[in-house]
Amino acid sequence: MSTHYIAVREEWLAARQEEILDPAQPIIDPHHHLWDRPGWRYLLDDMLADLRTGHDVRATVLVQARAFHRADGPEAFRPVGETQFAAGVAAMCESGIYGAPRICAGIVGFADLTRGAAAGEVLDAHIAAGNGRFRGIRHIATWDPDPEMLNPAYTPAEDMMDSEGFRAGIAELGRRRLSFDAWIYFHQIPRLAALARACPDVPMVLDHCGGILGIGRYAGRRDAVFAQWSAHMADLARCPNVMVKCGGLGMRLPGFGLEEAEVAPSSAMLAEAWRPWMERCIELFGSKRCMFESNFPVDKGGYGYAVGWNAFKRVAAGATAEEKADLFWRSAARFYRLDDVIAA
Repeated sequence: MSTHYIAVREEWLAARQEEILDPAQPIIDPHHHLWDRPGWRYLLDDMLADLRTGHDVRATVLVQARAFHRADGPEAFRPVGETQFAAGVAAMCESGIYGAPRICAGIVGFADLTRGAAAGEVLDAHIAAGNGRFRGIRHIATWDPDPEMLNPAYTPAEDMMDSEGFRAGIAELGRRRLSFDAWIYFHQIPRLAALARACPDVPMVLDHCGGILGIGRYAGRRDAVFAQWSAHMADLARCPNVMVKCGGLGMRLPGFGLEEAEVAPSSAMLAEAWRPWMERCIELFGSKRCMFESNFPVDKGGYGYAVGWNAFKRVAAGATAEEKADLFWRSAARFYRLDDVIAA
């Protein structure tokens, strides 16, 4: 298993139960996955079980995770299978049989953007397969000289985002009103800023608070990492086409270590660890350009779904009602064009 992932321990999670904070707050969860991997299945029933733990989640956005790719056909088009799968799940949920939440109301897939203009035909296939739900592409760009930081499933070049081919692929997104989800590490943020400035008409969102690292060669360097990350984020915030997803901190990569305790962390513990990073994001980008995300089931190794959203509500405790609306649903609805799935 990749160093990114912490094994999900259901009994460990179940030992931590909390009252739901502000249960009437509408939520769009703009970042989750569904997959069926050896030893790890997280499909519709699993997602519904998490959504039914008490928060008012109205809709979700599925983000690519190498799931349900086509088994044959041209290699470039095989990831379209994930969009087909997600569109099927969305249709199931739209039937009302599974309750009110519109799971996979938005879909973010994968296309190899380094193919440049040739990526356009794959994007068109995604759009057709999504049946009105396809919103953009995530082409993972995480790179670090430390092998411990790398996911073996993704091997991008250090300068991938700078390459002529990749930027031509990004331009294809812009031609189709599609967005770009950026999963990178904090020291790569200047490369994303350069990309955003080169392609100002393409909406972009930085995943997981900007890829904070606290293990391997970054262990014990929390203050130095925060200072470098913060400076990079301040520059990125000057790009009006970029938003930020506040979440993804339950992975092992940030190095908070809360998963090592005998009992799953409380929302207060999570909020204490996360607050400096999330508050800085909101300070720099404003609530209208930030959105909370679950990153489930990846983050499920570190905390339960209900506890996680309680933690987000603790982080946002001092925000106004309008700012909370932005953070919990409106920013996501705007970015992923989901205004039709949630009441204003």
